[in-house]
Formats: sequence, structure tokens, C-alpha cells
Amino acid sequence: MNSFPPARMFKAFVLDDNLIPKLLPQAIEDFVTLEGDGGPGTITLFSAKATSHFKYVRHRINGLDKENFVCRYTMIEGDALGDKLESIDYEVKFEAASDGGSVCKMTSKYNTKEAFQVEEEEIKAGKEKAMAIFKVVESYLLENPQAYA
Repeated sequence: MNSFPPARMFKAFVLDDNLIPKLLPQAIEDFVTLEGDGGPGTITLFSAKATSHFKYVRHRINGLDKENFVCRYTMIEGDALGDKLESIDYEVKFEAASDGGSVCKMTSKYNTKEAFQVEEEEIKAGKEKAMAIFKVVESYLLENPQAYA
């Protein structure tokens, strides 16, 4: 839970393609929209710095509900998938909290090749990375009270 309303978190975390690369220059080399206008069907490419564990990730936006603060997207390509995953489907949803802030709910579905099982440690590591990015965005919003207001 954070102290920012869902609309503000959604704008910063989902709608602004430039914010996370700006906030994490040590990790992200580049972010490019390869096709589309930001809505469903849009394909984006994140390129990581040479020091990163992964080199690149390609995402496709499947659904974007700006009124309900929901984004559905799929990791369709990248070395993060390795040789055992076909893709990973994500849904990110920001909901209002009773204190005026918001709660982010993120679900993921691992689409494996053959009979491969995703280990709990791998899922936990992915969640920890996502939470670290949320914390960076929250810190930015705290330091910039007018941003995305």
C-alpha cells in the first residue's frame, strides 16, 4: 500500500514510458516503442545495461483500462524467458485504499515450454524486482509532489 491515489500511480508506473528508464539509468539502457501507439497491440523493447543480468525484454500490451487502472501485457521475447518459458502474462491493477492511497495487485502467468515447472524462488525473485521498481516510483512521487497529479 502507498499514499498515492490509483490514478497517479497508474500514470507514473504504466502510462509514462520514459519515467522508469529515467529513474533507473544504471539498469536500463533504452526503452523503445517498436510498434503501436501505447494501447493494445503496442510492442516495446527494454534494453538493459551491460552490467545487468538480462540484455533485453520485449513486451506486448494486451489491454489498457485507464478508467479502472488496469494494464495487461505479455513478455513475448527476451533472454529473461530463457529456454524454458514461452512467455509471461502480467496484469497490473491499482485499486483505491481506505486511506486515500492505493494498492497495486500484480498477477503473472508463466507459459512454459513442454512440462517445465517454474520454481517458487524464481517467482519470488521476480516479485522482489517489481517491488523495487515500485519503491523507486514512489520515492520519485514523494520528491516531486506535482508530478502526475
